[in-house]
Amino acid sequence: MVNVRFSPGRILAPTSAVTFTGRLVVSSLMLLLLSACDDASAVNIQSQEHQAGSQIQVSPPNWWAGMQTPTVELMLEGKNLQGAKVSIERSGQAQGVSIVSTQTADSPNYLFVTLDVSKAQPGTFTLNIAKQGDTISLPYRLDERNLSPAHQGYSNKDVIYLITPDRFANGDTGNDNVQGYADRAKPDFDGGRHGGDLAGIARRLDYLNDLGVTQLWINPLLENAQPEYSYHGYSITNHYQIDPRFGSNDDYAALGLNAGKAGMGLIMDVVLNHIGSGHPWMRDLPFHDWVNPQTKHTSHRRTAVQDPYAAPADTAAFADGWFVESMPDLNQRNPHLARYLIQNTLWWIETARLSGLRIDTWSYSDKAFLKAFSHAMLTEYPKLSMVGEEWSSNPVVVSYWQAGKQNPDGYDSELPGLMDFPLYETLLQAVNEDESWGTGLIRLYEALANDKLYPNAENLVLFEGNHDTNRLYSLLGRDMNKFKLALAYVLLSNRIPQIFYGTEFAMQSPVEGRNDGAVRADMPGFTQQAFGQKEINAMAAEAKEAFAFTRALLHYRKTSDAIHHGKLVHFVPENGLYVQLRLAPENQGQKAQNKGKSLMAIFNKNNDSTKLNMQRFADFLPIGHPIADILEQQHFSLPATLDVSAPVTLLEF
Repeated sequence: MVNVRFSPGRILAPTSAVTFTGRLVVSSLMLLLLSACDDASAVNIQSQEHQAGSQIQVSPPNWWAGMQTPTVELMLEGKNLQGAKVSIERSGQAQGVSIVSTQTADSPNYLFVTLDVSKAQPGTFTLNIAKQGDTISLPYRLDERNLSPAHQGYSNKDVIYLITPDRFANGDTGNDNVQGYADRAKPDFDGGRHGGDLAGIARRLDYLNDLGVTQLWINPLLENAQPEYSYHGYSITNHYQIDPRFGSNDDYAALGLNAGKAGMGLIMDVVLNHIGSGHPWMRDLPFHDWVNPQTKHTSHRRTAVQDPYAAPADTAAFADGWFVESMPDLNQRNPHLARYLIQNTLWWIETARLSGLRIDTWSYSDKAFLKAFSHAMLTEYPKLSMVGEEWSSNPVVVSYWQAGKQNPDGYDSELPGLMDFPLYETLLQAVNEDESWGTGLIRLYEALANDKLYPNAENLVLFEGNHDTNRLYSLLGRDMNKFKLALAYVLLSNRIPQIFYGTEFAMQSPVEGRNDGAVRADMPGFTQQAFGQKEINAMAAEAKEAFAFTRALLHYRKTSDAIHHGKLVHFVPENGLYVQLRLAPENQGQKAQNKGKSLMAIFNKNNDSTKLNMQRFADFLPIGHPIADILEQQHFSLPATLDVSAPVTLLEF
């Protein structure tokens, strides 16, 4: 029996095959063994290196029949592939598959093979790789596409819940440390691995469903074989393998399936700009221009890629510089790398039934590539949701990247959504500062006038915090009223809302500077197998109060068509009170479907009860109209003057 070694996410040829010392055929039976192989037991860290005569790796490890793009480019990695001839064994299921081109690389250890699969049917065929009279044979599988309803994306109907997987829940202590991975668990160190994993997230699906969230954005889960600070996931060393300290590829696919059954979508955190320095590419680059030269760090001057007056050197200093030494900057101008990243993302969408993508450091990648990336995703999945990270407080800078924006330079990235950093930063300032003519809640009112800059402001994601920002409760001085006001604004806005794990318990962090490890502290119940109301009842009073408020809002907005579809009308803040209306759709069919329920949200920064003249809103809500106070669970007729004492009042009419 031939000794064949497998690595999760890739197809490996036997040792003797790579050095072409004799003819060897890997049968379809071996492919079945691969699919049956348990990912966790098959982890082989050394397989990431090009050891002398050890193996061939194929990426992507499989593909699908029926994709809109007619071709797929395979990257073959092995020792000395230059001069090799590739052919397809034409029998049975191989019919309809043809080789378009074979491309050598600067390194002799890579070969790029483009296949035409436009007429192919699902099944397995064989790639024959011949050199100097010797041949190896690799099975390759085309699967049937999974037309999952998850690919329909998300909208304002949803609430995104952001999870840092190493810190959310430890469901399997057996994978806290894995042989061959240098960065071992250090649960008492903020910058170390703590042991959270996919098993922990899977065990919390019932909790998350009861909380009321509908989309799970999980920080990167792919392998980070870095010597330290690997827990955050942004230094990828294998694009086709879940880090075994989180679980396996099968675990991730199962999470996507089970989350879908629980009514929740799965959003993948995609990193296109850089890799980890421990990636095997850094020991043997396929092409000399695979990464940008490490001359200096990125300038972070993001306006340089859209400034009509920017010097070319400044544009390059932003886009081509490295973040840090441990994160080599990828050069997506190389067409093979660009296609690798695009195909890898498509592979995960199909494999894990993803509802959407969050793309890290969006603007740092090559502009032309970003447009091609968006186009490729939406060609295959027209309703897939995508949101990019562009960390700027300037809405002009952020809006440049949204699909449909008519920019002076003619550029359109085709990216549907972005994180709304401008409104997030305005929210913190507005809630924290004293009220005056030009400060406080008026900042939120005036900020929404900038929505005209965006082709679709409602496709922006507004958040109360994330893994890179200090905790909301701490930033607001641990003031529960301010916390409730800010959180409610996010959840009731005409945006897609996102909350960070633990916000529902008013988790805290330092507020001076950045302390990422402390911000990403362990979730309450991190080591507990079960986590529910019993455990919540044992928490501190402020945590229980925050949880009850968050859950009530999440459950209400789940069924509120005014929030999902209603037109926003808002009024200039006065006396520390800011009123927003979400009006039920005016179309008669929608009215019947939505039962005509509109919503008034009153945001109150006063510590004392304040009177609100309701005559001001008579054009939309007449005095005496029946009202339901959602949070207080009371029904009454609208008075001419309303006493407002709570930080947030929700009136349904």
